[in-house]
Amino acid sequence: MATERTQGLQTQGPREIATTTEGTRPGVLLTPPVDIFEDVDAITVLADMPGVKPGHLTIDLHEGVLTITGHAQLQDGSNEVAVAREYPAGTFQRSFTLSEAIDQGRIQAALRHGVLRLRLPKAEQAKPRQIKIQTD
Repeated sequence: MATERTQGLQTQGPREIATTTEGTRPGVLLTPPVDIFEDVDAITVLADMPGVKPGHLTIDLHEGVLTITGHAQLQDGSNEVAVAREYPAGTFQRSFTLSEAIDQGRIQAALRHGVLRLRLPKAEQAKPRQIKIQTD
């Protein structure tokens, strides 16, 4: 069963599209939809960020809050005229609060085909383990 809260990761609630990203950057602020998966060793976050290139993506970790920010620009072909645009240019931003169950020093990120994949390894003490029973 999928939940919004897994061991070690809590999403910040969805936000409405805003007219500014920050006081210094005008434009549309988009909240990328995410899928979150958990296994014994890690939590994996997949975030859809169409139009964002690696050079326009930042991932910050500050005081246990992981924030992803990506700037998407309109794509125009040299001899093409846009007929329809379903993805606006703008800034994608999403934050997650990490618990101590995540090994923050081993977080990995990859961006391929507009999908950001974050792997958040669990700290050893957060992994399930079996306790051996001693007998006399």
